[in-house]
Amino acid sequence: MHVGMGLFFQGLEDGRDDHDVVRAGLALGDRAEPRGFESIWTAEHHFSRYHMMPNPAQLLTYFAGRTRTVRLGTMVMVLPWHDPVRVVEELSWLDTVSDARVLLGLGRGLGSIEFDGFRLEMGESRQRFVEYATAISQALESGAIEADGELYRQPRAEIHPRAMRTFRGRTYASAVSPESARIMARLGYGLILIAQKPWDVTVRETAEYRELFREMHGEDPPRPVLVNFTTVDPDPGRARELHDRYATAYARSTIEHYEFTNPRLEHVPGYEYYAGLRRNITKHGLEKFNRFLADLQMGGTPDELVEQTVERVRALDAGGVVNLFSFGGMPAEVAQRALDVYAEQVLPRLRAIDPHRDVGLSAATQNAGAQNAGAQSAGVQSA
Repeated sequence: MHVGMGLFFQGLEDGRDDHDVVRAGLALGDRAEPRGFESIWTAEHHFSRYHMMPNPAQLLTYFAGRTRTVRLGTMVMVLPWHDPVRVVEELSWLDTVSDARVLLGLGRGLGSIEFDGFRLEMGESRQRFVEYATAISQALESGAIEADGELYRQPRAEIHPRAMRTFRGRTYASAVSPESARIMARLGYGLILIAQKPWDVTVRETAEYRELFREMHGEDPPRPVLVNFTTVDPDPGRARELHDRYATAYARSTIEHYEFTNPRLEHVPGYEYYAGLRRNITKHGLEKFNRFLADLQMGGTPDELVEQTVERVRALDAGGVVNLFSFGGMPAEVAQRALDVYAEQVLPRLRAIDPHRDVGLSAATQNAGAQNAGAQSAGVQSA
């Protein structure tokens, strides 16, 4: 099973300044490859301490020079906030210096604070995403970018250096609404899944996306990537405490950053889906919704995490899982301990399991101990 690490530079009211948060995150990233993780990912956000990462390609270029084998993933680059020419140039350069280790995740954005800061109309985001993504994906294949859309017009310009190899099969997108899913399928992208919906809904919609993709392209999409804000500890009580404290704080920060209770989203074209979300929050209460979001994340003892991860990856037919270990105001030493526990007691067992074989979890985990020594060198399918 492909297992990656995500970096989330979140600064809550925990006594650390921006630079401490960044240094702690970079230290975690430096441990990814030595501890056996197969990829490093980061998201993009602006204008708050929710996640201090204005350019994923910049961070991943930093890690390209500090690693040799890990894949380098964006989860996601928000296209309406970028000039498509610069996106293609940055990705082509990163792909070149990393020897084609890039995994590309794209999205259209949701945070009002970010669209306002960039002086952009949120209501144009879906169309901008389609026009930008089309031009970017074509340019990564052809080595030249051009467009003649309603919002994006670009005279032909060559890109040098070109990407090392095709991005088909290694491009993903986050899709929440049915309309977005159709767009992503048409563009040929796989899915990045960050839990926001009931688990049974996520499983059903992922299967529907697979069928939609097959109808459009005659083949399966890239297997989805499952992203999880992960807490773990060998002691069950401590494991529950970590989840209750930090996963809940992360969920609360998400509600606040995206303003899920603000009726503004309901009136922005392309974001109609979130009207229903706000109604549910109003009906059930903010604290209950906060707990719901937190409990979508996987956490527990190492045994529980192995079981949860394999169950979810198999249910989704996912290509792999990406774990974030620092979030919700978590002190650096707590995050590092979680990473160490995961790397020593969870990761080798997951890498010894083929999640796409129809075998019982109990049989797979019983044999994992004997396979641990060879797990670090085992061949796996990349996300």
